[in-house]
Amino acid sequence: MIVAIDGESLTIDDVVQVARFGQKVELAVSANELIKKSRDVVETAINEGRLVYGVNTGFGELASVSIGLEDLAKLQVNLIRSHSVGIGEPFPIEVVRGMILLRANALAKGYSGVRIELILTLIQLLNAGVTPVVPQQGSVGSSGDLAPLAHMALVMIGEGEAFYDEERMDGFTALKKVGIKPIVLKAKEGVALINGTQPMTSVGALTVFDALITVKDAMIATCMSIEALKGTRAALDERIHAIRAHEGQTDVATAMRALLLDSEINQSHTDCGIVQDAYSLRCAPQVIGASLDTIRYVQSVVETEINSATDNPLIFADDDTVISGGNFHGQPIALAMDFLGIAISEIANISERRINRLVNPHLSGLPAFLTTEGGLESGMMIAQYTAAALVSENKILAHPASVDSIPTSADQEDHVSMGTIAARKAALILENVKNVIAIEYMCSAQGIDLLAPLKTSKPLEAAKSKMRKVVSKLEDDRTLTPDIEEIRNLMNIGELVTATEDKTGPLLDV
Repeated sequence: MIVAIDGESLTIDDVVQVARFGQKVELAVSANELIKKSRDVVETAINEGRLVYGVNTGFGELASVSIGLEDLAKLQVNLIRSHSVGIGEPFPIEVVRGMILLRANALAKGYSGVRIELILTLIQLLNAGVTPVVPQQGSVGSSGDLAPLAHMALVMIGEGEAFYDEERMDGFTALKKVGIKPIVLKAKEGVALINGTQPMTSVGALTVFDALITVKDAMIATCMSIEALKGTRAALDERIHAIRAHEGQTDVATAMRALLLDSEINQSHTDCGIVQDAYSLRCAPQVIGASLDTIRYVQSVVETEINSATDNPLIFADDDTVISGGNFHGQPIALAMDFLGIAISEIANISERRINRLVNPHLSGLPAFLTTEGGLESGMMIAQYTAAALVSENKILAHPASVDSIPTSADQEDHVSMGTIAARKAALILENVKNVIAIEYMCSAQGIDLLAPLKTSKPLEAAKSKMRKVVSKLEDDRTLTPDIEEIRNLMNIGELVTATEDKTGPLLDV
């Protein structure tokens, strides 16, 4: 199916399908009228000689400088060139594709005063597989993500660099290869392209989508650890969670009950006399559930932002009004991304504590470091070190970027959001979280195997069997990095979640 953009109905799933899987895009016919009307307002203002910010004035601190009619087109090109000052490694292709889609969708709302041709050029880039090279660093997240979006716009005018067919080349060559003509920007169009939150929001949309899937992996790995450590199911009793009633906590507890259906391992310690488990086992629904609630909140913020008009000035065609405002300010996304980073880092924090219990014979009742040849062999000792390093790194990354601000544009832009930094940090944190969960998967599967011939529940056995097709039980010391990477690959393609959900049904409504 083709994703039709109208500025009103784009979803995070649409963003993922276009950005990550190459879904085709078109402009909804219903959007054309408002786009044309807003453009007419801009043309009328120019013809009447009205002074309009970004149309016939300079930018930022230079907003009081009037620009003559003969220089309006040059003003827009100069804007794109001068604002293309990003540095660092390029954003991943999927992130840039996401920002192109989001920018096109925002312009399609019909409040930006651009021509339909400009939006169609953005759509052409997506459908032809031309992806501008956009450096990750250089945005403070207000007045829009100016530098990243300027690098995106450079390719539209036949400049800058782009990726095409897995090659990096100059923007003009990339356009020529797919038959796209560089667009000649007209008044207002340059500023409309770069005033927006699309880079931070693209990173945010992809990260939220992946975080929701990671929660499922975290629950499965947690339940495997409970089995390996012969934990109790008592703390999952539905009545406990009903009288606190946080949605995430309740949902996680429900899913964990489905995963921990009665098993031989569970039956083996029915009368062990242990009343309660450590918090990392007993409080998993409360901790993971709180993170889930946060992810869902961030999801709602991102879903609002991807269908918002975020440039400046905005055009209201109903009464021919052009108004300068601040919708480009990234604070809503900045705060949400900081909250997301904190929430998902906690998923790894508690996971690492379970990994520690699994490898510690004084806590697990299992062979030291999950090897039967302790002393001669170190088993999974250092896997816990790696998890500890990752969660410690996340504690630094989780420091909020949005509490910072630094004035720009000669103090005209005297409070900025740092939203792009917040989003990039959240994405980095999630990568670390996934690796910690992969380590827990590896250790808990080993722990369950060491309890043989006892078997775990059918859903968890399905996940473990899928894992064992690519990672064998540890019999003798070997390099464990490939094992972690193999499990991580299974997580990336959803194999472990799918294997368990084939037995339980959907674990979460996401």
